[in-house]
Amino acid sequence: MNLGIFLPNWIGDVAMATPTLRALRRHFGPQAHLVGIMRPYVRDVLAGTPWLDEVVLYDPRGNGPALRGWPFLRTLRACRLDTVVLLTNSLRTAVWARLSGAQRRVGYSRAGRGPLLTHPLLPPHDGRRFIPTPAVDYYLNLAYLLGCLRESPRLELATVPADEQAADAVWDRLQLPRDEPVVALNSGGAFGAAKSWPAEYFARLASRIANEQGLHVLVLCGPSERTIAAEIEASAEHPRVVSLANQTLSIGLTKACIRRSGLLVTTDSGPRHFAAAFDVPVITLFGPTHQAWSETYFPRAIHLQAPVDCGPCQQRVCPFGHHRCMRELSVERVYRAVEQQLAKEPQRRAA
Repeated sequence: MNLGIFLPNWIGDVAMATPTLRALRRHFGPQAHLVGIMRPYVRDVLAGTPWLDEVVLYDPRGNGPALRGWPFLRTLRACRLDTVVLLTNSLRTAVWARLSGAQRRVGYSRAGRGPLLTHPLLPPHDGRRFIPTPAVDYYLNLAYLLGCLRESPRLELATVPADEQAADAVWDRLQLPRDEPVVALNSGGAFGAAKSWPAEYFARLASRIANEQGLHVLVLCGPSERTIAAEIEASAEHPRVVSLANQTLSIGLTKACIRRSGLLVTTDSGPRHFAAAFDVPVITLFGPTHQAWSETYFPRAIHLQAPVDCGPCQQRVCPFGHHRCMRELSVERVYRAVEQQLAKEPQRRAA
């Protein structure tokens, strides 16, 4: 049997889809051929994991080597898919699933795509709007529709040797210790500026961790966040606070750095789910987003959110311009959570 799976477009959502991939592989067994259909950057998130037999890359914008339009559909039809599971919500991917020739098409009935599905599932809603539902459960419910047994919500990722070699090089260049915990900070997020905690807050937090805990701090970043990471490093004014701002960046490097860290402090973004997948304690700073959408049931997680009368608004940019939901989340409160996590966790050695 050939099973195609359209993976989510957001990095964190891909991590939250790993219990579903595990459930599908377990249910259909090694004889099934599982094809992951995904954006190019999603492949790096899943690198090293055991569930997919084949990967098809697509990009509606046609950037790079990924396929679009008719070349993509020809490739999809050549896979001779029997079943397609849509972990995406778009009408476009439902059309592609229909045109792929798959006889069984499973997904959520939304965005007018219900008639294109053979096994539609209504998303939780109260008649007027969608009810905040953890993405882990949202995806797993589609697997259950195919008869999969109940699956643990535990996220699971892996690194490949090249990722670990890149992290080794970073540890050497930045003189990070291998025999004591390193606290990683992540200020970025693709969702929008509304999720960002101020850079000066991160710098003050990093300085306190270095001064009061005596630990090294590594500021993570993506390609578009180098300037902010460098600003946090410089403003912390401590030799034990360093960043990836001048390093060669990749999703694989970020995964490997988080995997060997003792604690991650992050905005509500993809790296928080990397931490859960590698069983690394994490503190997530929530602002405009509802915590329920991205709940992963990870027992070593602390969620922090400032109570404001205008949130959570789910907006990418603060509609009022004051950004209170993040600015009122104090450095002191976050530092106390850092103390709490460090006190209850044994020292984690870099592997």
